[in-house]
Amino acid sequence: MTLPAGRTYGAQSMTAPLLEVLVKRPGPAFGRAFEGPAHGFLHPVDLALAQDEHDRFVEVLGSLGPRVHLLDAELDSPDLVYTFDPLLVSDAGAIPLRPGKPNRLAEPAAIEAWTRAAGIPTAGRIEAPGTIEGGDTFWIRPDLLCIGRTLRTNTAGAGQLARIVGGEVRTFDVPYWRGPAELIHLLSVISPVADDLAVVFLPLLPVGLWELLGDLGIRVIEVPEEEFGTLGCNVLAVRPGVVILAEGNPATSAALAAAGCEVHTYPATEIGINGSGGPTCMTRPILRG
Repeated sequence: MTLPAGRTYGAQSMTAPLLEVLVKRPGPAFGRAFEGPAHGFLHPVDLALAQDEHDRFVEVLGSLGPRVHLLDAELDSPDLVYTFDPLLVSDAGAIPLRPGKPNRLAEPAAIEAWTRAAGIPTAGRIEAPGTIEGGDTFWIRPDLLCIGRTLRTNTAGAGQLARIVGGEVRTFDVPYWRGPAELIHLLSVISPVADDLAVVFLPLLPVGLWELLGDLGIRVIEVPEEEFGTLGCNVLAVRPGVVILAEGNPATSAALAAAGCEVHTYPATEIGINGSGGPTCMTRPILRG
């Protein structure tokens, strides 16, 4: 893909080379996350360890080529560390979303402040009663957006986003699974890693999406059940076939390598498993090309 001259934003792909990306280092709010049961953290946070793990992740990410930007903002929400969810960056500009998780409602404005300062226009925004989180969206092709309807993304939110982005949009119902306490996003069960390859957790994959993968000729790498809880299905493609995966998922890593992928890992015990956020969650792609 050749970028238009002067293009500084646009990320309507999950696998095209990642050129510019925004991350948020865990701060005091992340350190307090376990104090609020609604945040869903598994145990009290070791903030120093979380910061060390995040630093290691950013080191790995930066070594693979992208320019990594740091969001210099701190809110009461610990989930701001997972910058993928509050805002999308389409070829037309930023799209602040409206998270279905109440503590995250202030996050879109914080990231939009960064995109505006970076000269990225706002292409549209999600308004009440719509709710939608970035983890329930992915581009399977630059002209085809997939949206998951979940406990955090409702019909109104999906409809608003479809109108903003235009083009072809497919919406899939994601299983209830174990409810709000162990909520899953659409990207909890699928991660595209190349134009013709995706990592999937088949037991929770919507049948309509499984059919679409077949129609598009996309091969699948199946994540075993024992690696679903350790973020084995949350894989970040830095460019086609070059991926970042949380440590502790040997079967998924081996399957990726067998499929021809170059696999890089980072420690994710505190920054990832405790807060249920993998490498895709911790990145807001600004520019892919």
